[in-house]
Amino acid sequence: MRAPYEKPTILRQAVGMMNKFGRPAAVVPLGSIDGVPVRDLLARWGSPLWVVSEGTLRRRCREMQRAFALRYPRVQLAYSYKTNYLSGVCAILHREGAWAEVVSGFEYEIARSLGVPGDRIVFNGPLKTREELATALELGSRVNVDSYDELFQIEELAEGRGRPVDIGLRVNVEVNYPPWDRFGFNYESAQAFEACKRAVASGCIRVVGLHCHVGTYVNDTRVYTTATEKLVYLAGLLQTELGIKLEYVDLGGGYASRNTLQSAWVPGEQSCPTFDEYAEAICPALLRGHWKPGDLPRLILEPGRALVDEAMSLAATVVSVKRLRNGEKGVVIDAGVNVLPTAWWYRHDVVAAQEGGTMAEDVHLYGPLCMQIDCLRQSVSLPPLRRGDALVIKNVGAYNFTQSMQFIHFRPAVVLITDGRVELLRRREDTAYVKELERVPDHLRS
Repeated sequence: MRAPYEKPTILRQAVGMMNKFGRPAAVVPLGSIDGVPVRDLLARWGSPLWVVSEGTLRRRCREMQRAFALRYPRVQLAYSYKTNYLSGVCAILHREGAWAEVVSGFEYEIARSLGVPGDRIVFNGPLKTREELATALELGSRVNVDSYDELFQIEELAEGRGRPVDIGLRVNVEVNYPPWDRFGFNYESAQAFEACKRAVASGCIRVVGLHCHVGTYVNDTRVYTTATEKLVYLAGLLQTELGIKLEYVDLGGGYASRNTLQSAWVPGEQSCPTFDEYAEAICPALLRGHWKPGDLPRLILEPGRALVDEAMSLAATVVSVKRLRNGEKGVVIDAGVNVLPTAWWYRHDVVAAQEGGTMAEDVHLYGPLCMQIDCLRQSVSLPPLRRGDALVIKNVGAYNFTQSMQFIHFRPAVVLITDGRVELLRRREDTAYVKELERVPDHLRS
């Protein structure tokens, strides 16, 4: 068998700034995740592979809870299921005391299957069927109403019950551009106040909460301060004009992670606010409300990305290394944008899992799909790589599993590392699973 051969290419090597290891960070390998060797994980569970760190997930949840609880006496985290609804991930966060925040009947059913009581589920979103609303109201869930049409449905469901049903109202406020005004009732035009008047006039609905979600990956904490101040003012108006006493104020999610946006100049690890900074932006503004003694509302937060992003990694294997027509190097791995859709949003941190020397080269990192758009990083500094080498893509816990798809290739397995033990959260997909719901009409069978 002939040895592999590649035409020699003269390249300028840049060693860069040294660190305590005497080499640039780009060539420092990540050989293990929570003490478990990456190569052992791939050998046992296959490549590519999603890896969840239970310790990191619990730590992030506790850090957020502590930051807000130190500044406000009544705080409740409600984990955003759409971010990552793996049952094992949700179960860990529920064990840490987090409620469930869902935006569909599908997610509501997952929460109920994990034993989450109805009164610990926050139900948001623009689509809630009549049957889903009936179930949520019957079980005492916190339903944040998104539109007048939804409000009318709840009025119909509430009639004849003999007692009023409790709801929250989603409010959109002008705090960023473009505004997120497609959800809920607008604050500035007084639409939110009018919706509350309608609810009170029905005689069968009680407004007990206000909900606001200002956006996604919001790293400017002043946005939360402004949104909180507006909700506090609206709460005071509802108290004096309509006699509404709120039980909760829900500031939604949108809290950033340490990933770096494609458009950002500053790395995410430097621009991402801490939980203390988010808490300092929200809690004092909420405390300044004209609440009566003993009537301080519960503060509900709906974190997703900020909790799970850095708790999950994607381990993958190099398929081929090639020179592109311009002389630059392209590296193909066995994980594409079908399992890492956030590669279009972020410049993910990619690290080799084995020693590769002290020199690094900027390479283009591609997935295995037969699509030109399957590019995970346009330029990332990596040590020399060969077929069979392993890479780890860090901070991939948010929106990758929930938005992934079996396009051309199957979705990989997901494993959980707990104190050095490795357990399966979801097995690797196969052809039988993908085709399970399909049917071929008899006249098309050969």
